[in-house]
Amino acid sequence: MGKAFDSIARGLNEAISHAKGAKVAVKTYTPEEVDVSALRRRMGMTQEQFAARFGFSVATLRHWERGDRSPQGASLVLLNVIKRAPDAVQAALN
Repeated sequence: MGKAFDSIARGLNEAISHAKGAKVAVKTYTPEEVDVSALRRRMGMTQEQFAARFGFSVATLRHWERGDRSPQGASLVLLNVIKRAPDAVQAALN
């Protein structure tokens, strides 16, 4: 249990330092942009099917596909995972 506690404590101290603006050796992931329309078509799904399958609203999906808005944050990360490993994502959702 000592190793686990040390690891958790180290992580918490790093998080606190980072929150205070200190330079911390943190690896930042920046997801790539995704052509949502091309991804959906590649998967052979309608907008309604794609939105329902992955938990997006149809309206949001339409905005992304028209270019009115761009996916951000967790949505963009999920779209990158769907793009790279669609079978794994679908298996996880079953």
